[in-house]
Amino acid sequence: MNALPAPGAGSIPIAVSGDAVGDPWGADEFEARLRARESRYHIHHPFNLRLNRGELQPFQVRGWVANRFYYQVCIPIKDAAVMANCPDRAERRRWIERMLDHDGRGDYAGANAGGIEAWCRLGMATGLARADIESLRHVRPGVRFAVDAYVNFARRAPWEEAAISSLTELFAPKIHADRLAGWPSHYPWIAPEGLAYFRSRITLANRDVEHGLEIARRWCVTRERQARALQILDFKLDILWTLLDAIALAYPDDLAPELQP
Repeated sequence: MNALPAPGAGSIPIAVSGDAVGDPWGADEFEARLRARESRYHIHHPFNLRLNRGELQPFQVRGWVANRFYYQVCIPIKDAAVMANCPDRAERRRWIERMLDHDGRGDYAGANAGGIEAWCRLGMATGLARADIESLRHVRPGVRFAVDAYVNFARRAPWEEAAISSLTELFAPKIHADRLAGWPSHYPWIAPEGLAYFRSRITLANRDVEHGLEIARRWCVTRERQARALQILDFKLDILWTLLDAIALAYPDDLAPELQP
């Protein structure tokens, strides 16, 4: 593997294979190659498989929710970095919707409260106290390391690259639908209203995918950039997989009661 030179100052070099050489793929083939990365999505991680089969104990579900909250609170920070690096006002006007989706809008009540609040309510529905969620006291070092790496990538990369990293949303609707389909029977102790986050993200993810693909098609006009886009998507998929590695390690089945969230 050779390192692809960073196209923008401060960008993080990403290793790419021989796919970087040759004529650019057509738009359909390029999108198909992006979508083929689904096999690396964390929907296939052993911890997520156990989660969606109803095999986890309450403390393990709570541990997952508490640690994923750190990812949730950092998403609008990542999106702010994308906007800060983007000189195109029209693109910023579209991208800011992602920040508002998480931070909330208008009166910040009900559906306007945003994804971070919706995730906090999920945590409380699992039995966590709001203070424990928002203090991040349960967040494991491996989770912080992975999420911070993602945010730092977005800060330093050209905005188009950071936008492309969000294309893991290609695979998100199914993982949310799986939770909505299985959790009410697998985890009846979780109040149904706590699942609102998953319902909201299906529509929003589809919207965000269209915008992300539009950016990728427009920016990736050479094979080199197309190959880089695939490697950026792989990087983000590794981030999500690493989160679950850290969570699975932190919450084994036989974790001592005094260490359980």
